[in-house]
Amino acid sequence: MRHAALLLALTGTILGGCGQGGGSGGATRTQIRGVGSSTVYPFTTAVAEQFSRKYPKFGAPVIESTGTGAGMKLFCAGIGVRHPDIENASRRIKPAELELCRENGVDKIIELEIGIDGLAVAESKQGAPMRLSTRKIYEALAATPYGKPNKAKSWRDIDPALPAIPIQVYGPPPTSGTRDSFNELIMDKGCNAKPEMKALKKSDEDRHKQICTKIREDGAYVETGENDNLIVQKLAASPDAIGIFGYSFLEENQDKLRGIALDGVVPTAATIGDFSYPGARRIYVYVKEGHIRAVPGLREFITEYASAWEPGHYLARRGLIPAQADVRAKNAEIAKKLTLLDLAAIR
Repeated sequence: MRHAALLLALTGTILGGCGQGGGSGGATRTQIRGVGSSTVYPFTTAVAEQFSRKYPKFGAPVIESTGTGAGMKLFCAGIGVRHPDIENASRRIKPAELELCRENGVDKIIELEIGIDGLAVAESKQGAPMRLSTRKIYEALAATPYGKPNKAKSWRDIDPALPAIPIQVYGPPPTSGTRDSFNELIMDKGCNAKPEMKALKKSDEDRHKQICTKIREDGAYVETGENDNLIVQKLAASPDAIGIFGYSFLEENQDKLRGIALDGVVPTAATIGDFSYPGARRIYVYVKEGHIRAVPGLREFITEYASAWEPGHYLARRGLIPAQADVRAKNAEIAKKLTLLDLAAIR
């Protein structure tokens, strides 16, 4: 009943406002509003630009780069004019976030897997090339690698074959989905290279998470906010530093930056597309089903997104790596039928 009442209120205020230009107390919204991942942000803004050209009768969408985690809090805060319609996410929604959504009446969600992105590890072309592994990155950045305090100051402290330059890594904050992906795809994987750490995950998952994913806080790792372009600028000015961000930003700055090989695999569209690069990840857009009938143009926006992720279309030119054909077909069908996410499938 609560969900239905909120939806009715949303529909009344927005649709009423469309016809009357004001609505009750001015509480109307005739523009699509999206929040979330800085990695997905360029793709959704590209869709928004195309949408505005194709459908000038609708208001231009407002897309904010808040980070996946912060965006999920906004997205799951409720149904209604004050809450966003779309969440951009550089990783899949978490069970705890779904629970928050449920608590606030956001229990009908459409999940679209829009394509593939890489969690790129990169460096300035002005510095000497680095070759790293998930294990070496873990040992350099973990607060307590394998349960012991991290005393490494230079990369040579990690491996005698690496240069004697200070460990300096620019990366995303904890609110970012890119940080979640980094923990899962790089830190956890590097930590588990030791059999005893893999065994610890089975016996004490909380302890394993603390050891394997907690980042050191002594200055070796520098959080740069929800702005991947800022990391690009930092690397251009710091030839000995490395950065962690979405692959599309590396592709856009090939003149200044180069990708660092991880476990012998260089980040490219091909190695990310076939998931041979350790940092390859699927990226998502979430839409509130309850807002589709109420927010003008939201249905058309979803349709536009589903055509834009095809190979050779404009999102590919922006750096999005298309998902496999069967995944694209499945998600195009979801977009067409507005199929709801099975909440029980998120574990």
